[in-house]
Amino acid sequence: MDKIPSTDQSSDKLHILDYWRIIRVRFITILLVFLLTAVTTTVVTFLLPSTYMSQSRISVEKDTSDIAPLLGMQTGPTAFDPYFIQTEFEKIQSQKVLAKVVEKCELTKEWKPVNSDSFSAVRARKILEKSIDIRQYRNTSIIELRAYDRKPDLAQRVAQALAEVYRDHRTSLQKDRVEEGIKALNKRMEEVNEDITGMQGKVDRLRTDLGISDAAGEESYSIIEPEIVRRYESELITAKGVHTTQSTLLEGLKAQSDEELRASILTAHPDVQLDALIRELHTGQQTLANQSIDLGDQHPRIKGLKKVVSTLEGQIDDRIQGVLAGLELRVKSSKAQVEQLQRDVAEAKQRESDMREKGREYFDAKRELSNTTRIRDTILFRIMQEEVDLELPKSSTVEIIDDADKPEKAVKPNIPLNIALGMVVGLILGVGLAFFIEYLDTSVKTIDDVERALGAAVLGVIPQNVGSLLDEGDESPHAEAYRVLRTNILFAGRQSETQTTFSVVSGGAGEGKTTTMFNLAVVFAQQGDRVLIVDSDLRRPSMHRYMKVTNNIGLTNYLLGQKTIDEVIQTSELPSLHFIPSGKLPSSSMGILSSAKMKEFVAEMKSRYDYVFLDAPPIMGVSDASVLASMVDMCVLVVQYRKYPQLMTQRAKEMVTKVGGDLVGVVLNNINISQDSYYYYYSGYYYDYYYKSREKEEESADDAKDGKKEPKLLAKADVGGEDEKPKY
Repeated sequence: MDKIPSTDQSSDKLHILDYWRIIRVRFITILLVFLLTAVTTTVVTFLLPSTYMSQSRISVEKDTSDIAPLLGMQTGPTAFDPYFIQTEFEKIQSQKVLAKVVEKCELTKEWKPVNSDSFSAVRARKILEKSIDIRQYRNTSIIELRAYDRKPDLAQRVAQALAEVYRDHRTSLQKDRVEEGIKALNKRMEEVNEDITGMQGKVDRLRTDLGISDAAGEESYSIIEPEIVRRYESELITAKGVHTTQSTLLEGLKAQSDEELRASILTAHPDVQLDALIRELHTGQQTLANQSIDLGDQHPRIKGLKKVVSTLEGQIDDRIQGVLAGLELRVKSSKAQVEQLQRDVAEAKQRESDMREKGREYFDAKRELSNTTRIRDTILFRIMQEEVDLELPKSSTVEIIDDADKPEKAVKPNIPLNIALGMVVGLILGVGLAFFIEYLDTSVKTIDDVERALGAAVLGVIPQNVGSLLDEGDESPHAEAYRVLRTNILFAGRQSETQTTFSVVSGGAGEGKTTTMFNLAVVFAQQGDRVLIVDSDLRRPSMHRYMKVTNNIGLTNYLLGQKTIDEVIQTSELPSLHFIPSGKLPSSSMGILSSAKMKEFVAEMKSRYDYVFLDAPPIMGVSDASVLASMVDMCVLVVQYRKYPQLMTQRAKEMVTKVGGDLVGVVLNNINISQDSYYYYYSGYYYDYYYKSREKEEESADDAKDGKKEPKLLAKADVGGEDEKPKY
């Protein structure tokens, strides 16, 4: 027997086909769950009471002061704060706000049960909390307040009351905060005034005790002396500059010659008298030069002019010396002034230091008084601001931008949506349940399951609703499945020509082994082979019903010596098909089937017929099938599709092999070809291709007889000719 290795098919296409196969196989389960869920959802939807929704919208801003714009204070735009909006969500649903809504809308009366005498406000508040929905509108500071109720007018009143109560609550909180702030500021103002009174008395006492003049003012003790020091220092810097300039000028002039002094003295130090003498000298020198051309040096006029020029030069030199002496006196004077200013600066700084040391406590107390006074002024300004803010008309930070309208249409239940969701959920549950059942189902589902679990080849796939081929005829669509099975059996057991006895076994009852064996024998007989069917299922014989004969005389009569072989063999409508019924059941069939006479019977039948088929009971139920499996040449295991667990099928195979039986392969029985496309090409394809094609050809032939068109006949090979027995 050829072993078929187990293979794991993991391609995506195969997995998708497996899913589709499961859905088709479990279609009834999916449909029932789908219909049950959809119908239940629809019924519940129509039974639910109608609920109406009304909505109001409010704009919420952070609290700001109304006085700030009036005083010219800059207030920038408020940035969007999602945490602020979330906080306001919780405030809207707070106990204080909801309790006021309950009271305003009289919800304790509206929601009180008919048979109840009392309905508490706390309970009404709990119900209200569940019947409202707070939402933010598209990342803005606008909040949508939705109220749900079975009464449309009550839903409208609740939505509107929720907006109004929250607005009044915010306004009240803001007003309370301002009043509390004013009280706290007034209290602080009284404390500061008391401190100022005490500080003022201390300052006056220190000023008197220390003898400090109040000319310093109230700002600081460092006002007078620093001004004097800065003035002296400024004068000192100026004096030093003058002294340096004069000293430099004097030293430069002294270093020059007489001629250079006459030329530069007026530029460095202007002098009116010296300027006049120099002009006269220049005039005399010019006159002397002009007349020297015409007159000689000894001329009295020339001599007179030279004397005048000489006199002027002497006067100029004397004047220059006088100017230099004056500059020298100025240098000494500026130097003395610088020295005096230096002494004044030092004395002023010493006085300031002495004053600081002497009046430190006084001026510290005065500065503390000044700071406290400024604090008092600030508090006073804040009190005035808050009082004005309190008196001004309030611009509420909560604005109702949309009032609640009375709803005209119920929002719950949403019939189309609920039904659609019910259908979707039902479909999901149905498919999920189908796959869950498929997961729990360990029976044989595919050829791969058989080959993987048993390590044996699948010789044939038999569809559902297969009857007797004697009744259906050799042209039956089901006959081809058995012809394929016959061919596969012959090639699987071709080790020897003596392998002519067969037994078809199954793990459990009702798997179709008797039908499979009977139709397989019919196919062998239809091919011209001499075939004998022996009903050796002595527990529950049923083969005689297929042959439509009595079961009174059969195998048991021969084995017990009551009848001969020729007397128990019966013929059928097929000349080459013979049958031996089981006969009447003995008290113990085990001894009969395992007897030597049974072995002799099998050997003799092999010599008479080409093929002998022995029907057997389920191998898991009794030991008869194991005995027969050890006697025959080949065994075929029938496994019904989706009936018994794979472990049971594996056990049946092991029981055959343990007794020495030759299991040539497995037949997968009772396949719904129309439902499971996985097996379509094993038998459904043959039917669709060959038989439907022949039906069309026959219709064409009938039409040709009527003169419509020429018939087109199929060759014998096109309709699935007879399989020939392989030559060994």
